[in-house]
Amino acid sequence: MNRFVVVSAAVFLLISVAYLPLLNDLYWSSLKSLIPPVRVVADLVVRNGTIFTSDDTSFPFSDSMAIRNGRILKVGNFSTLKDFVGDGTMELNLEGKVVVPGLIDSHVHLISGGLQMAQVGLRGVRQKDEFCKMVKDAVQKAKEGSWILGGGWNNDFWGGELPSASWIDEISPRNPLWLTRMDGHMALANSLTLRIAGVTSLTEDPVGGTIMRMPSGEPTGLLIDAAMELVTPYVQEVSVDERREALLRATKYALSRGVTTVIDLGRYYPGTTDELSWKDFQDVYLWADSSKKMMIRTCLFFPITTWSRLLDLKLQKGPVLSEWLYLGGVKAFIDGSLGSNSALFYKEYLDTPNNYGLEVMDPEKLSNLTMAADKSGLQVAIHAIGDKANDMILDMYESVAAANGDRDRRLRIEHAQHLAPGSADRFGQLHVVASVQPDHMLDDADTAPTKLGFGRAEKESYLFQSLLNGKALVAFGSDWPVADINPLNSIRTAVKRIPPKWNHAWIPSECISFTDALTAHTISAARAAFLDYHLGSLSPGKLADFVVLSTNSWDDFSEDCSASVLATYVGGMQMYP
Repeated sequence: MNRFVVVSAAVFLLISVAYLPLLNDLYWSSLKSLIPPVRVVADLVVRNGTIFTSDDTSFPFSDSMAIRNGRILKVGNFSTLKDFVGDGTMELNLEGKVVVPGLIDSHVHLISGGLQMAQVGLRGVRQKDEFCKMVKDAVQKAKEGSWILGGGWNNDFWGGELPSASWIDEISPRNPLWLTRMDGHMALANSLTLRIAGVTSLTEDPVGGTIMRMPSGEPTGLLIDAAMELVTPYVQEVSVDERREALLRATKYALSRGVTTVIDLGRYYPGTTDELSWKDFQDVYLWADSSKKMMIRTCLFFPITTWSRLLDLKLQKGPVLSEWLYLGGVKAFIDGSLGSNSALFYKEYLDTPNNYGLEVMDPEKLSNLTMAADKSGLQVAIHAIGDKANDMILDMYESVAAANGDRDRRLRIEHAQHLAPGSADRFGQLHVVASVQPDHMLDDADTAPTKLGFGRAEKESYLFQSLLNGKALVAFGSDWPVADINPLNSIRTAVKRIPPKWNHAWIPSECISFTDALTAHTISAARAAFLDYHLGSLSPGKLADFVVLSTNSWDDFSEDCSASVLATYVGGMQMYP
């Protein structure tokens, strides 16, 4: 009898313990039902507009958006967002204005752009006399012996004649000059600079570069691609303070153009040291981030020769350093530029016979670096402009993917300007990102037929629609300061393809739709840099980066591509004006 009682009590205890979680859940759920739910209140509600979300998984348009702590709570009709309005909520009445996601520039050299804004700016110069006058004015304002730096010149604007040291020697006898062409693949030095660097008629052309010479063999002062390395070690480096000021100057300018995120390829061009990008990261970007001076989101790429250094940093810190600063991948070059006649083609340049362009890096070395960087999990972006250069990189990427196995690698080709027949389809087949710059087309439309021949230029130049037809991920950028940082103009160029002083499109079959062009500056640009989880569309949970435009009509905007930036918001905060 006692044993029965003991056993019964034990069974009852076990059953009670077994039901405790259920009873506990029922107790707490009933208790919670008595507690009113915590109300989420937005910091900002944007309403009464035409909001293009660029969100391809839901609806493309709404009229209102709720924001809290810099991120989007909800997008929809204002009636569905009223519950987010409370004490402290600011309301922005758009009064019918069009809003688009913060625009992303997929290819910039941000600090270089900021520096050029304070140097001798030769962009848009149309005559030799104007070129020389601007240089003379800069010399007269400078201290004797100080370096005169600047650039942005384009010889095609004054008929094609290349400048030479003889243009500027008389006006700069005691100041070394270094003036880069607009594409960064050619630079002009005066005779004093050549003497400082020891460049003479006896100096041999380096691999991947050319010293332009007179018939006598004397240097003209022009150095192309790797030949610039003969001078750049002697060029006076700008100070840390100047570079910091350049970043702030550049970001304010970008915000005025509606740009909220940039992919920064750094101060890394043929002829520069690999260390510049790292110095800028350490001296400028980390300073700006820690001192809360960042105003746009920046994804940084570094020279491919330093891939292991970037890998160590990403393993230590992760890819997201802050809401402003992201670690991207590595960048390399295979060729030069069309304007400098150093882009690599299968056929020779018509205006420089026997010239097919330059391989600015040894292909085997580049392949080995790409293989190693990709194997470590880093994203690789390689500059390729000529048709042969693009095929070389596509072949290389195909080999790398086969060797290192399947993964979401999003390998990039920067520029992809001239593509041989069939190459546009390979981008989609190989899942290679086409990171292109539509506004370069405005500079090349007149000169490409002269350099390549009309037929070649028409068949292979800026094949945006062909890339989209081949299912490539196309991301738009500017390459600023090579071209202006102006996404709205870039979109217009891609849609219309009408160069200055033309009244018709260049290669009209390659015009793309307005939506495709805007997408290339928003969600596609984000995907191209693995940033689409954070930004690129106005979707719940993403960063609240958006641009208010001057137009009240989406139809007019999409048809004419004519609008200006009224205000730029980053993280729900107005950053411009």
